[in-house]
Order: sequence, then C-alpha cells, then structure tokens
Amino acid sequence: METMWAGRFKKQISEMTNKFNASIGIDKRMFEEDIKGSMAHAAMLGAQGIIPESEADKLIEGLDSILSDLKSGKLKIDENAEDIHMFVESELTKRLGETGKRLHTARSRNDQVALDNRLYVKKEIAAVQGELKNLIGVLVTLAEGNLDTIMPGYTHLQRAQPVTFAHHLMAYASMFMRDYDRMSDVNKRTDVMPLGSCALAGTTHPIDRFAVAKTLGFSEVCFNSMDGVSDRDFMLEFAGALAIVMMHLSRLSEEVILWCSWEFKFLELDDAYATGSSIMPQKKNPDISELVRGKTGRVYGNLMALLTVMKGLPLAYNKDMQEDKENLFDSVDTVKTCLAITAEMLRTSTVLKENMLKAGKQGFINATDVADYLAKKGEPFRSAYKITGELVALAIEKNTTLDALSLEDYHRFSPLFNEDIYKEIDLKTCVKKRVSYGGPAEESVKKQIGIVKKFLTEAK
Repeated sequence: METMWAGRFKKQISEMTNKFNASIGIDKRMFEEDIKGSMAHAAMLGAQGIIPESEADKLIEGLDSILSDLKSGKLKIDENAEDIHMFVESELTKRLGETGKRLHTARSRNDQVALDNRLYVKKEIAAVQGELKNLIGVLVTLAEGNLDTIMPGYTHLQRAQPVTFAHHLMAYASMFMRDYDRMSDVNKRTDVMPLGSCALAGTTHPIDRFAVAKTLGFSEVCFNSMDGVSDRDFMLEFAGALAIVMMHLSRLSEEVILWCSWEFKFLELDDAYATGSSIMPQKKNPDISELVRGKTGRVYGNLMALLTVMKGLPLAYNKDMQEDKENLFDSVDTVKTCLAITAEMLRTSTVLKENMLKAGKQGFINATDVADYLAKKGEPFRSAYKITGELVALAIEKNTTLDALSLEDYHRFSPLFNEDIYKEIDLKTCVKKRVSYGGPAEESVKKQIGIVKKFLTEAK
C-alpha cells in the first residue's frame, strides 16, 4: 500500500515501522464518527465552492455507502491500513476514483482525529449517563421497599447510629447523581468543534467551520487552531470522571461484599449474580463486586497513562497522541459494563431485614440518643455525653444493652432519667425522630427519593 506521504519519501516504509506506526486496530472503533465528520466536511467544501457541489454530493453519497456497508458487515475494515482515516479515504477513492481524492482538501488528519475523538466522547458520555440513570433507578426502587428497614450506620466500620437501608441507598444515589452531572460538565468542554484547524495553522481555503459545527451538532468552534489539534483535556476529564464513577462503584462493592458475608448477612445475592468455589461446596461468592472493586484500579491506571502521555508535549500535534484512545476506550467499556451488572445484581438481590435489625440492636448505636435525651432535659451535652459513656461501660460490664439496663441503673448517673427513656432509645424511635433535613426518618427519606426521582425525570 502506497503511503500518503510517498511524494516526499524515496524508500518504502519498513514492515516493522508500518506495524509500529499503525493505529487501525484501535481507532477502527470510531469509523462512524470519522465518516460522519467527513460527510459534513464534504458538504461544506461544496457549499463554499472549494470543490464543485456535484463532486461534494458524490463524496457524501460514497461515504454514506461505506458507512452502510461497514454497519451491515458487507465491507470489512482492512487491518493493513494505517488508521481509520486512511482506510475510509482509500475505500472512497476505490469507489469514486479522482473525486475521492478531493475529500481531504482543507483538512489534516490532526484536526480529523481531534474531531473523531470529540464525537466519540460525546456519544459515550450519553451512554454512561444512561447506565448511571439505570443504576440510580434500581437504588430508588430498593429504597422505596426498605423505608422502615432499620440497620446500623457505620463510621470507622464500627456500628455508630441507627439508619435505614433506604437512607443508606440514597447516599449512593447522591454519588451517582453527581457522576451524572460531572459527565454533563465534561460534555460542555467536549462540545467544541476542532475541524478546520487543519495541521495546526488553519487553511487558505474559504472554509465555513461554523456550518460544519452546526451540521455535526457542536455548540462551539475552537477559536485557536493550534489548541484545536493538540487539546486532549476533554479526554482527560472524561477519564477522570470515569475513574470517580469507579471509585463510587468500588465503595458500593465493598459494602455488598461485607453485607454478603456470614459476619453481616444483610444481603443475599441471586444465584445468577454470584459464583461458587471449585473445592468448597458451601461457598457463594460476590465475585461481581470483587471484580468491580478490582477493575477500579484498571480505570485509575488508564487515567494516569493518559496524563503521562500528555505531560511533556510541545504544541501542536505529536504522534504520542495516538496513545490517547486505547486507555480511554478501555475505561469506557469497563465503566459501562460495571454499572450495568451492578444494577442487575442489586435489582435481583434479597434484603435480609431481620439480620439488619438484629445488628442494629447491638453495639450501643442508640447511645447518642441517650445523650440527646439528657440534653433536651437541660443537661449540657458534653456532660450528657460523659454520663452516657459511663452507662455504656456499665452495660458492657453487665453484658447487656442500654435498653435492658434498669431505671435504677440510669438513676445512678442522673436523676433526669424517667421511664420514657426506654421509648426514646428504641431503634424505631431513634430513626423516626431524626427528622433533620437529609436524615434517616421515613418522611425525610421519602423527600430524598422524591429529589432523586425528579432528577431522573429531568436528566437529559
């Protein structure tokens, strides 16, 4: 195959160099973005009189047929091509002859690949947001079915205060809502059209970059041609946003792994979303969550690889940037898969409510409520805190719980205690009275669910 730069070079490129230089194995994924970008470019060339409109029409028709043939499988991508851009142009020239050679007028592969990257990221942002919405919807459904499911909330992985499973799930919904918004924010800086920057210095042809941007659905056009071909910030931001999604998934996965253990036994996974052991017949392993947790490191690594590629590059385009795709593609695939399977795993799981409540009754998670009881009766909170700590010590000494201590025991530490202390420190009361905005009381959690549902309805 003759290279596009054959006029300058007297010797054929070596097979080793050709293989090392080629990116077709990676960037062939962007064939649709590449062809649609070329169709918009051809239409502009014809409209501006840079090439005859009749030839522009032939180019568009030829590109459309290539796209159709690739989608149907009639046409296979030539793995010997250097990249997807040259494959499409070569195929177009085969079909149209000399007319096909006009396509690259007023364009470089530098701005062409920058355009393809942006079109691809815009598409995948929407796809990831779709998976996020699906997972958030599953969390909402689970929460609605567990408004009164009391469980211990933890700090330092120690039982801390009573909450509900619904309240706990809404915390994760909040995280994934932020992820959705973060994707929208990345899209703002992705939605900038670079085509027309050419190699780095624009062109002498009377192109209309704004017409191309409108055709391709971009809201802005980059105002500096050197930045247009060398900017990969949007890819770095997308990779960073994907890494944060994985961090949230990994935190959720860690909880699922704990909840499925015999030590917790808060959750039972459906057989379709768990695995067994090759030697221990009793095992039911949360492998999905473990893999999500493990793949998080992979997505983090992809971000670091991309940052490292870009860290020392002078303006404008450098071949190093060919390495900008493989890591991002891997992150996109990983995140979409992890979001989808996590949603299904949770949707089909069984919540073991009685085990959650049983765990809540241990660990003195109503201790703060004892202190609040005294504070409401006039005891300074810090003093109430100390009294409650002494009551906890007594309960530990007696191998019992706060609600099992006698009123006489309570009076040893403060005369402010009355019979109503037992109602006040009942776990249901503890949760019910936590009515502060954002808290675990049922009415509060219903408001949280309402906020999330509104978000899902309005999310674009």
